[in-house]
Amino acid sequence: MSYPLELRGAVVRLREFRESDLDASMAIVGDERVTVWMAFDTLIRDEQRKRLAAAIERAKAEPRTEYYLAVTTLDDDTLIGVIRLAIGIHRNAKIGYMIAADHWGHGYGTDAARTLITFGFRELGLHRITGAAGPDNAASIATLKRLGFTEEGLLREHVHTNGEWRDSVLYSVLEQEWK
Repeated sequence: MSYPLELRGAVVRLREFRESDLDASMAIVGDERVTVWMAFDTLIRDEQRKRLAAAIERAKAEPRTEYYLAVTTLDDDTLIGVIRLAIGIHRNAKIGYMIAADHWGHGYGTDAARTLITFGFRELGLHRITGAAGPDNAASIATLKRLGFTEEGLLREHVHTNGEWRDSVLYSVLEQEWK
């Protein structure tokens, strides 16, 4: 797929990151209400500036090994979330997403994930996509189930964040299951 990539869902648009997204991204990665569920600790501005610059460079790689995209609403280009599809070597990928806490409950995460999963199966020819969520992350688990993912099992002490080991529940959806 050519760079820059833009995908449209029912209520969100997925686009490449820009350096100008730094402030809006801090409302996500700098907010403990969001990062408590993530596989990384809350970030400070300088850390996020470096991560954003690296993501912008990785997006230009050929072949592309990840699609780390900004989530915006259709009518506003301001970043409200982040979504990532990390491509594996056997037609598989891992999906992860974060929506700014002030935008929770509007279906943005579900639409962003649906849009990127459809792209993965239809355009990238993927066979399997997995997603992991903390056992207490009811919203993310509900999103994965709503999208037709099947629970595969518990990954014990899967991530280390905020000074402790945390479990994850692994989910997957296969190409032939995707509607």
